[in-house]
Amino acid sequence: MKQLLLATTLAWGLTAPASAATIASLGVNPTSSAGAFSNAPGGGAFSDQFTFTLTGGPQFLSIASVTNTFANPSDFIAGFSGAVWTTGADGIVNNADDVAVIGPVGASACPVVPNCQFAAGSALLNPGAYYLEISGLAGGTAGYGGNLAVAAVPGPLMGAGSAGLLAGVLALWGYKRHRRASLRA
Repeated sequence: MKQLLLATTLAWGLTAPASAATIASLGVNPTSSAGAFSNAPGGGAFSDQFTFTLTGGPQFLSIASVTNTFANPSDFIAGFSGAVWTTGADGIVNNADDVAVIGPVGASACPVVPNCQFAAGSALLNPGAYYLEISGLAGGTAGYGGNLAVAAVPGPLMGAGSAGLLAGVLALWGYKRHRRASLRA
């Protein structure tokens, strides 16, 4: 009986639909070429995660977009959405300590292209581990594709801000005073 149960469980696991979570890595500091992703979840509910890591910084402008273009109405993805999450302190994808940093953003109809859905979002992110999550209820042979791109945002220049401004004004005032004194002499 145990063997029959084990064989049935194994057979069911091998024939499970392709709509289960797919985790792929987009790498470290993905650019528009390295951050391309796609999947064809087929019919049924799906929640796909694509991991990435940001190093350096101090911050990164992160832009994510996803599109589903479908020829048949049966390939529409209901509840199609995307979000970017931190992996939390434990570094594990999709558990209780993850925090959404973009979205979730629900898809809407493409403005020019018929039979098309898209979602997009952006944020300034700190260095760390993140994942992009795309989810929905796919119909028929539905699929999607998208891109995640990040660019480092330069930090403030040395001496910038009110302290730098004050130092600059005082230096200019001192120079002007010194010049007046030397012209009088």
